Amino acid sequence: MKLKDILKDIEILDTRGQVNMDEEITNISYNSNNIKEDGLFIALKGHITDGHKYLKASKNHGAIAAIVEDFKEVYMPQIKVKNARKLMAKIANNFYDNPSKNLKVIGITGTNGKTTTAFMVNEILKAANKKTGIIGTVYTKFNDFIVPSLLTTPESCDLQKYFRMMKDERVEICTMEASSSAQEAYRTQNIDFDIVTFNNLSREHIDQHGSFENYFKAKSKLILEAKKDAYAILNMDNEKIASLKDKTEAKVLGFSMGNLDSDFGISNIDLSTGFGKFTLNINRDIEELGLKKSSFDINLGTIGYSSIMNAEVAIIIALILKIPQEIIQKTLIDFKGVERRFELIYNEKFKILDDHFANEKNIDSTMETISKMKYTNFHILYAVRGNRGVELNRENAERLSHWIKILKPKTFYTSLSRDTVSEKDRVREEELEVYKKVLAKNNIESKYFENLQDGICEILKNLCPDDVLLLAGCQGMDKGAKFVKDFMLENNLVKDKKRFINRIDNRIC
Repeated sequence: MKLKDILKDIEILDTRGQVNMDEEITNISYNSNNIKEDGLFIALKGHITDGHKYLKASKNHGAIAAIVEDFKEVYMPQIKVKNARKLMAKIANNFYDNPSKNLKVIGITGTNGKTTTAFMVNEILKAANKKTGIIGTVYTKFNDFIVPSLLTTPESCDLQKYFRMMKDERVEICTMEASSSAQEAYRTQNIDFDIVTFNNLSREHIDQHGSFENYFKAKSKLILEAKKDAYAILNMDNEKIASLKDKTEAKVLGFSMGNLDSDFGISNIDLSTGFGKFTLNINRDIEELGLKKSSFDINLGTIGYSSIMNAEVAIIIALILKIPQEIIQKTLIDFKGVERRFELIYNEKFKILDDHFANEKNIDSTMETISKMKYTNFHILYAVRGNRGVELNRENAERLSHWIKILKPKTFYTSLSRDTVSEKDRVREEELEVYKKVLAKNNIESKYFENLQDGICEILKNLCPDDVLLLAGCQGMDKGAKFVKDFMLENNLVKDKKRFINRIDNRIC
């Protein structure tokens, strides 16, 4: 594609060097290592490094021009723009020929449940014989293509490339997670969304966004920027999310965890076995979707209160796409969940649950479900959230303390996971300090382990028949299940070894 076509509708502030707009560009990237001959390099200013440092490297790899915000003393054609990160979405969309236009794209946002909701939707669509793609926290996957994720929502350049690949392989529908970071960094710009959802909202990433209001503003972009003929699915139980109803041009469908006056609601919730059961209520006739006021029962193959809300959103998406009710019901029974989302990884002599446990709402949902379960003793191994800020760790510690007082676990251990996390997720001194202060204030004692493996082995030794162990935490607990596997096999505690090994060894994290 010619450079002038790639830069269509892009405001150019200035150029340096001999910029040839008729030059043929064969590849684009913001990573100099991914540039090939006749490539266009996009220099991004990031939190960790500045892409302008890699102009020479991009040239050596084959770049014949670079998009920059500041000219550098590198002998190559440079095109100066105001905001390279924002414009990268447009540049990539041009280069890959607007690939999302003829692809149905579902964008899911919310503080919690994005991943599980996306996987539920994807499984329902596959059961209906649709060719699907999924992009999110775990991986990007379609057909035989799979790439483990570094970001919940990839950079815009990568997103548009994936959409192009999906379109070329005749994928019909792509379900993707849209994080607040992605929306703030313009990664979701220039995507032709057909359905967008705002599942829930609680305090998260406050240090990153500066305030809760900024966080909400970033989340809201997916809804506010939706096109007129798109559907926006909003959680009407949350006042701030509900406020977006009259601020978007999209066609709004509201849902509630009760019945209220929303378009969709649920009733008859039953979590007595841990596995969710409920009735989905369509509270009015929705003529354009061919839906009549009615109800039908749902049995979930996943554990946890949060799975009920995730399922409600997934069901609404499926109904918009006119998936038969019977397929929805059967798929949600068969769906066994997403790794590390209240995942039951062992259920023989005792139960071991593995949960992302990211923030207050997530903690509440997980602990509320456990409070409804039957067991002999309850045990917790918690991994402190590393490099996510003091405020989030304070809030998580306060919420964790609240539930420890209620559930009174027999064992409560804390891991810093020095043996498994990279520098990006390493617990900072100030984060550990605030965590310890909150526990002390609440008169809660915990045994601390520098390494995750040591904590896993120690706590497993304490388990008795019919106990429940919760492995709780984000990146710091990602490798917990692998250490569990090693311990359980070594101590001959697994009957169905093949299934147990496959479940853990096939993980992405």
